[in-house]
Parts: sequence; structure tokens; C-alpha cells
Amino acid sequence: MTVTTDPTSGAGISVPDSRLAREATQLVRDTTDELIYHHSRRVFFFGALQGRNRDLGFDPELLYIAAMFHDLGLGERFRSSGRRFEVDGADEARRFLRERGVPDEGVRRVWTAIALHTTPGIPEFMEPEVALVTAGVEYDVLGIGYGDIPAARRAEIVALHPRPDFKRRILGAFADGVRQKPQTTFGNVKADVLRHYVPGFEGEDFVRTILDSPWAE
Repeated sequence: MTVTTDPTSGAGISVPDSRLAREATQLVRDTTDELIYHHSRRVFFFGALQGRNRDLGFDPELLYIAAMFHDLGLGERFRSSGRRFEVDGADEARRFLRERGVPDEGVRRVWTAIALHTTPGIPEFMEPEVALVTAGVEYDVLGIGYGDIPAARRAEIVALHPRPDFKRRILGAFADGVRQKPQTTFGNVKADVLRHYVPGFEGEDFVRTILDSPWAE
């Protein structure tokens, strides 16, 4: 078990005080390392702050569950699944929620938020929880919208959930999570990760896939 104190609030955002949220936190702490744990919590805080900035009404509990599960599929037990890590994480979240009697609509939103969090240009037009998981990920990993959150609030969240050497370490986690199933990176951002981290990696080319298809014309 990861020995970590779970802050209940930061930067004016409170973690949902529910059994569901506590059990999700414990599951992530028990099955991932501190890198993914802290990143997932920051995604919730940053996503919720962006939700306030955008005047979006959202379900904090669903946003929290989706944020906590969004990178679970990078874990070692999923590396031979043959599926995109986002789908593995989304399916784990769906199983977790169904076992606890969460209504289907909430389950669907969480599944979609996780499955699409590395597919830019689509989540922002969907339900708030879907949009805000991606917004939190893009803020924490890519720095998109960095100036949207005041420096003091950003610093408060990072103090609660530090990011030492985060850029290098998260890229390493991405590479480890998908290197055994490179076919799942076709058409998504993780192909770039493998190009940098796996010597000799040659991803599928979309144009060649079309030209080399069995169609004669």
C-alpha cells in the first residue's frame, strides 16, 4: 500500500466526501505508484478549477472517479491486454461503479471521460465530466491553459500533490504502459511516445494503410 495522506481540499476545491470516492482513492493508492496517484489527484483539482472557470455544472464525484481511474490502464497487469490503455482503465472504472450500484448514465460518463482523455478536440464538446477530465490532463501534462488558474492556486495543488521530475517520469510511465502493445498507438498521441522511447519503433502510417489496403481503387 502506498503511504500517502489524502488531502480533502485545495485551492477552493473539495474532494467528494463519499464512500465511493474513498474506495476509489484506496484502489488507486493500492494498485498504482505515487507518480500516477498524485497525477490523478491533480487532474481532479485542475479539472474542477477549469470547470469553474468555464461555468460548467458537473458532478464532482463522477469527475473524481474518472480522474482517479484515467491512467489505471498503464499498469503492468494491462500491458498484454492488446487494447488501448484508456479502454482498460475505462473498463475498470465501469466495473468498479457497477459493483457499487451507480446508475448507468453516471457509469457511461465516467467510461467516456477516461476512454477519450487522450483524444483532443472531442471531449470539450461533450458532457462536463468528460470535458473536464481531458482539461485536467491537458493542464497537468501539457500545460494547456496554464494561465487560466492563478499561480497561488496552482502552487497550492502542487504542494498537496508534488510533481518532482514529472515530465520525464510521466513519459516513462506512458512508454512502459504501451510498449508491449504498440499497435494500440495507431492514430493517437502515444505513438509519439514510442518513437522517442523505443529504439526502432515504426508506427503504422495512415496514408500507407489506405494505399496498401486490399481495395483495387
